[in-house]
Amino acid sequence: MLRLQRVFPAPFDILRPEFGRLLDLATRPFLDEPALRPQQPLLNIWEEGDSLVAEAELPGVKLDDIEVTVLGNELTIRGSRGSCACEKGAVHRSERNTGAFSRTVALPVEINAERVEAALKDGVLTVVMPKAETAKTRKITVRAV
Repeated sequence: MLRLQRVFPAPFDILRPEFGRLLDLATRPFLDEPALRPQQPLLNIWEEGDSLVAEAELPGVKLDDIEVTVLGNELTIRGSRGSCACEKGAVHRSERNTGAFSRTVALPVEINAERVEAALKDGVLTVVMPKAETAKTRKITVRAV
């Protein structure tokens, strides 16, 4: 069987890149809105033995500008990031948020707030949160009757 190959692209094949470019131009102003950016700071939280560990990305935030609080099963990270030094000249793109931020997340278990520790290293805040005694798994001995 003889197959014919198209010599000229179909009309929509020609227009497809243009449609993509126009859609990008039409939606870019909305996607660049600060309200549509991900919440700051970005967090990873995982379980490690009898503790939960949270890591938050805080590039450019000074130690004195960070506040960490734990209440029950909620972790709150507050702080502020100063303005970019690049604002002395013409700014061509500004994606990093500046100013005050606050992020509160619900944790899966109650935390022993008295034993929480936090450290900042290389722009990453690490918070180690030991579980409350009531949240720890207990092995129950079963006895015969």
